[in-house]
Amino acid sequence: MAKPPAEVRFPGDKNRRRRLRVRGIKQASKEIQRRLESNLDSLQEDPEVFLPDIKCEIGKASFFGPKDPMAVTLREIGNVSSKRNDPKWLRNRMTKRSGDGVSMALAGSLLAASEEDLSTVSVFKSPLYGNASYLKRGNGRPGHLVGIQNFTHTRLRLLVWDDHARSGHYFFSWDGGFVYTGTKPEAPPEWIKWALDNSSVELLGEESRWTVGLDEGIVKEGVPTEQGWLKLTFSDGTEVGLSQSALTKTDEQLAQSIAMAMMPPNKLGEVCDAEWMWRPGGWPEDRELPEEGEERLGEVLDAWLKMSLEDGALARGCRTSILNSIDDGFVVGSNWFAGDDQTGFLEHMSGSEDERRALACILDSLEGGVHVRSDGVVLELEDKVVRLEDSSCHPVLVSLWPENGMRVLESLFGITGEEAEKVHSRQAKRKQGFGAFLRELGESLSTAMRLDRLPWERDLLPSPLSFADTLVRKAAEDGVASTVSIARSGRGIESAMGWAWLVVHERTESDAWRFEEGSRDKGGDWVPALRALWDAAESLLLKDDLGAEQDYRASMGWLAEGYGGRRGARALAKSTI
Repeated sequence: MAKPPAEVRFPGDKNRRRRLRVRGIKQASKEIQRRLESNLDSLQEDPEVFLPDIKCEIGKASFFGPKDPMAVTLREIGNVSSKRNDPKWLRNRMTKRSGDGVSMALAGSLLAASEEDLSTVSVFKSPLYGNASYLKRGNGRPGHLVGIQNFTHTRLRLLVWDDHARSGHYFFSWDGGFVYTGTKPEAPPEWIKWALDNSSVELLGEESRWTVGLDEGIVKEGVPTEQGWLKLTFSDGTEVGLSQSALTKTDEQLAQSIAMAMMPPNKLGEVCDAEWMWRPGGWPEDRELPEEGEERLGEVLDAWLKMSLEDGALARGCRTSILNSIDDGFVVGSNWFAGDDQTGFLEHMSGSEDERRALACILDSLEGGVHVRSDGVVLELEDKVVRLEDSSCHPVLVSLWPENGMRVLESLFGITGEEAEKVHSRQAKRKQGFGAFLRELGESLSTAMRLDRLPWERDLLPSPLSFADTLVRKAAEDGVASTVSIARSGRGIESAMGWAWLVVHERTESDAWRFEEGSRDKGGDWVPALRALWDAAESLLLKDDLGAEQDYRASMGWLAEGYGGRRGARALAKSTI
């Protein structure tokens, strides 16, 4: 026969023996060994010590007709118990591929109890039940082995009965007891008290229980609060009130901290009822909440009871269920306003008066309802309800602007056509604060309307009168300071008009060197007429004295005569509208 290939060794090995590491296996500490040894000794002395107290009638274990799974398990446990001192029989039973799973795990545990070496253990890891050490023997399910070998642990011992729980059977475990109630979820009062005392929230009171943020009167009378609170009513009549703030500070989810002491844990709703005690602000006390909202609320509470919804998300989920079911009026944040109370609704919205006017303009034009989410998504609704998740005007207007901005520009500012499209597009891209945007737009339009009072159109006057007109318009729009650079930039005869303008407003300072002597001399002659022109413009444009238009015309005529005599006056006359 051919020789096997020679063993290959690498430099540095020096015949080292590699230690084999098996996943899920560890060396047990002395404390773990003592605990397991104590539990196994008790188990060997009484193999039924891990069983719960039976608080119901047990059905049939017959092979014919319907069978009670608990009856079958108890019968098989009895068989294993009678053979607890027969290692060969136990070894055969623990390795079977079929039959009752609990008795299979019991057989493996009893065989482990007869062994002397307990130093090597398996590790059980569960996100709900935590970690536990146990002795893996046979084909028994890890959870069953863990529960049997740790039968003094209030949570772990429940793992033995997972299959029975799936069949609709109930088990309740606490420090003072462990009971099986059959197919009826009859939680003992002792279990309820212990589960609440050991929950993830600190509870006050005795008969009624409550957290910080509530009091006994609120819980007993079931009074809704502004923030809302969770009411739990257990099967023995115990009432528990949990404030929103208490639910946001739990290290372990509250439902989980209670339900993990029962099997099945996702049936907490069978031993207690949950209610969310809250109404939207402004909702009439004598008006029932929408039926659809009540149904959605029930679904949210059921999800929480089944540990599918975190404590911190419960309050929002409950409020949203109710708010999104309201089909009339105005819903803003957590508040409701009747359909005929648009004024109250708008006053509740934070923002400027211009923003409220713009929002009212949009809402008045809607044929149906609208839902504006906090993420900016806009949903059209058939029901005549306005539902805004944000109570600030700006984000709501940002969301509604693309589809409704043109209507706002036309209705509030009279801007249409190409000009409206430009303004609309610019705001959609910039997303400038709507308060500032609407204010600036109003001021701009107001100035433009004021400038329309001037008797001559822009750029139709002859030079240098047109230059004087430009300076007047710029000063009315942006202030006299904004005209200094323009006045300095004039060329030729307009330079003289610029100098006159600076003299009128006492802005010459050290600018004389910028102007030729001829421009200063000629401009000096125009100062009285230009001063009269600006005085008339101030009255007409800034002080709303409409009668000052005649003074403006006369002053412009005076200025025309000053620079061109009769020729200037005729040029002015030709420009008159």
